[in-house]
Amino acid sequence: MEVILLERVAKLGQMGEVVRVRDGYARNFLLKRGKALRATADNRAKFDGMKAELEANNIKAKGEATKVAEKINGRNVIVLRQASESGQLFGSVSVRDIIASFEADGVTISRSQVMLDAPIKTIGKHEINIAVHPEVEVSVSVTVARSADEAERINRGEDISTRQEDQDAAAEAIAAAGEFFDPDAQHEEVAPAPAATEK
Repeated sequence: MEVILLERVAKLGQMGEVVRVRDGYARNFLLKRGKALRATADNRAKFDGMKAELEANNIKAKGEATKVAEKINGRNVIVLRQASESGQLFGSVSVRDIIASFEADGVTISRSQVMLDAPIKTIGKHEINIAVHPEVEVSVSVTVARSADEAERINRGEDISTRQEDQDAAAEAIAAAGEFFDPDAQHEEVAPAPAATEK
């Protein structure tokens, strides 16, 4: 189906372009959400009449979106979840959880603005994009941790993928090995064994 885009659509085109898309995508997403019109002769004439108004609305919306983008660009939100020792979450962090974290910080975003391909299933710092406007995208980080202390350690850049006891045991083993294998020790020359003589 051919449609006329009423706004910029990522990976599809700019406002006013006529593009060919699958029927289901056009009916269920573009037409339903008012992002496009069917490319008929009547709709082309209608679009030409609406073009100036659409462009003015787009510029106004883009200006407001830019203010929001400046407010959240580079922001880090923390989501606390239960997880196994290996860092696998018992469950996952979804778009809804990210929106709730932003709302706790006083920023309102919608589900369609969060660009998360798959739910987050591991502990750590994850970068995601937020499209506050079709032409304005920002990057934010989501820190997923078991506790606020662990989130702080992740944000400092510490590796929390291994348990603290394992890290302590490894440090003790390295220290013991360093004492055992002293690189400054003097090595004694050992004389070779005499060769056996045949009788």
